[in-house]
Formats: sequence, C-alpha cells, structure tokens
Amino acid sequence: MTIQPEQHQRAAELLHRADAILAQRIVGQVRLRRSLLVTLLAGGHALLESVPGLAKTTAAQALADAVSGTFRRIQCTPDLMPNDIVGTQVYNYATGEFTTQLGPVHANVVLLDEINRSSAKTQAAMLEAMAEHQTTIGGHEYALPSPFLVVATQNPIEEEGTYVLPEAQMDRFLLKVVLGYPVPSDETEVLARVIDGRQDAPLCVAPLSLDELAWLVELTSKVRVDPAIAQYVVDVVNTTRGGGPHPVAQIRDLVRVGASPRGSIGLVRAAQGVALTAGRGFVVPEDVKELRYEVLRHRIVRTFDALADAVPPEHIIDLAFAAVQAP
Repeated sequence: MTIQPEQHQRAAELLHRADAILAQRIVGQVRLRRSLLVTLLAGGHALLESVPGLAKTTAAQALADAVSGTFRRIQCTPDLMPNDIVGTQVYNYATGEFTTQLGPVHANVVLLDEINRSSAKTQAAMLEAMAEHQTTIGGHEYALPSPFLVVATQNPIEEEGTYVLPEAQMDRFLLKVVLGYPVPSDETEVLARVIDGRQDAPLCVAPLSLDELAWLVELTSKVRVDPAIAQYVVDVVNTTRGGGPHPVAQIRDLVRVGASPRGSIGLVRAAQGVALTAGRGFVVPEDVKELRYEVLRHRIVRTFDALADAVPPEHIIDLAFAAVQAP
C-alpha cells in the first residue's frame, strides 16, 4: 500500500510535535531523540545505558510526555518481587472474595529504572509483559494497554546488588542506546535551563494522543520494504553469525553468538521508522544503517578473546556491514 502525500504531511506534523517535546527536555543527544522516536513508531522497547547522571530517566520521562497515555515509573531494587510490578490478588474480608489489583506495569509507558538491579525472577515477569503484552495474575491473563512501551535504564559501572540481563531479555529490546557525555556547550545549556527553570517549564506543544500514536505506528508498518532490502538485512545478520555471502574470518574469532532473526526484524522495523521520519514511504539502505548499532549491539555475544581485547560490538557490526554490498 502506497502512503499518500497527505499522510506524509500529517505524519511530519505529529513527529515534529513529538520531537519538540523531546528537545525541550533533552539537550543535544540528537541520536537519542531519533532512537526514541523510532521506538515509538516501531512499537518496540528501548534500553538506555550510561554512567549515572546522563539523563536516562529524563529521556524516558520525556518520551512519556510526548504521548498522552498513562505513565508509571518502577525503581528496580534487589528485593523487588514480580507481584510488585505485575499485580496481585487481595483478599476482601467484607465479601470473602479475592480481588485483582493490577501493578504499575499496566500503563502505556513504563520506565524501569536500573533494571539490572532487579532479580532474575522479576526480570522474567517483565519478559512476559514485553513479549506477550499481557500479565498473569492468579492464573488469569490480563492484557496490557495499547500502546505499551517499556523504557529501561541501566548503569554499566555498578556491580554490587546487580543482576546481568540475560540474552533472552536483552533481545526483547528493539534498541539499546548507549549515552555518552555531552559536549561542553550542551552541558552549559543544561545548567542554563536548570537555573532559569526552563527544564521544568510546561510543554511547548500539545502531546500526541493515543489515537495519533496508534495511527503513526500503523503508518510505519506500511512503509515499503523492497525484497532487495530484506535480502540485504538477512545477509548482514547472517554475516554476524560467521556466514553471509562473504564470510569474514575475523568475525568468527570475535563472535560466539550472532544476531537472531529478531535482529533482522528489528533492523527492518527501525529502518521503516527512520524512513518515515525522513518523509519517505520506502526504505533505502541508509535507513538500515542509521540505527545499526542500536539494533544489533545487544544481540551479539562476543567471545572471551574479544572481551579480553576490549573489541566493541560496534566494530563487529561495521565489519558485517562492510562485507555486504548494499543494493
């Protein structure tokens, strides 16, 4: 189905409003803002990683501000139990019956702060919510609201009281965004906004309604992906596994487990989102490359030698893309 010009115009207006809200709350970090918008469009989940104090929580709250849905923040701790986030059954002594109390995960946008501080049991409960868009309480299934978006944060330098996310849960995130320190000019702007109160000022534009967000998500799924682009994605992902049309020997020495088919789906969904933000109704190879690090960095398991030599996953991703000719 071809996207009509009037649909492109409406999408541009909605995306401009969402980006304006992100820009009001986040100084600089253009790539982060792009990633958050694509996460919205693709209907996925995002994992933000950085050292403390680089506005991971602020970014998640800004994304929630951009839409009109319900927002919940869950501070993960080692003693956080699945019932604390999913919900539980409460006995009513007056009626002699159990009633279900839904947990904070039943919201449109859920911020999981410091997700690596939660236990494996709690992470498993979140895995069901993220993958199935439902929770199970007392043997009954409860659908999560639509849209449902999880933004999780984690600090890589903290070790005490943390639990490394398993590959199965990492793979559920569409994007993993690694934040770096801001440039001095952006940090100066942050201070200026905090001092004069602009950081907490009312939103400059109206947030997107849930209906508008749902329309954007549906429109994103209609962005055309040519079979040649799909084959390009498959070849790149297969190259990360040591195969592909032109296998790279170096990758075989650096990668223990390559990207899964969910990585291929993630590249396509992200590319569709990038294409829509660029005002196009079709995907080009540059769209696939735009967020390649964010889509693939958490889906590649490096060998011990690669870890010992501090080979970043971004280097492996570049090797894979360099080995495959773009259509």
